[in-house]
Amino acid sequence: MTPSPREPFDLSSKIRSIQDFPKEGILFRDIMPMLQDPVALREAVDRLVEYGTGKHVDVVLGAEARGFILGAAVAYGLGAGFACARKPGKLPYTTVHAEYALEYGTDRLEIHEDAIAPGQNVLIHDDLLATGGTARAKVELAEKLGGKVVGVAFIIELAALDGRSKLDGYDVFSLITY
Repeated sequence: MTPSPREPFDLSSKIRSIQDFPKEGILFRDIMPMLQDPVALREAVDRLVEYGTGKHVDVVLGAEARGFILGAAVAYGLGAGFACARKPGKLPYTTVHAEYALEYGTDRLEIHEDAIAPGQNVLIHDDLLATGGTARAKVELAEKLGGKVVGVAFIIELAALDGRSKLDGYDVFSLITY
């Protein structure tokens, strides 16, 4: 028996907008209500897995901290491994790093030097694409280790901040665009 197509689910209805967080002038998009709703959570994971299907993903690379939540579930759904990119000093083994620009200064992400093997297909995942700095750093980490980035997937994209431009040449996918 062929399953019937599922009803479309409006994931944006499960995103909470919080004005002036974490600082004045910022409109924070909170994914926690989506994660608390079992139907919305399943829908988000299923759509991200659907995006990754056919890309022959070996490893999903998620960033601290919200990128870990769905990243591991997507890896499971794709039959892939999961690697994490973290802030400096959080990983116990030998790491490689990538720096990225912030509004005032720079920050850095690290990954274990053996998290991605040369030639592995990597799907980058995070909750939010804003200016693209952290996403670009994750791409650099994957490629530094010899991985091939086959896609970059987000829950939310803030289109006005043009983060996509830092990912030019890569296949970028977002579940929700504001």
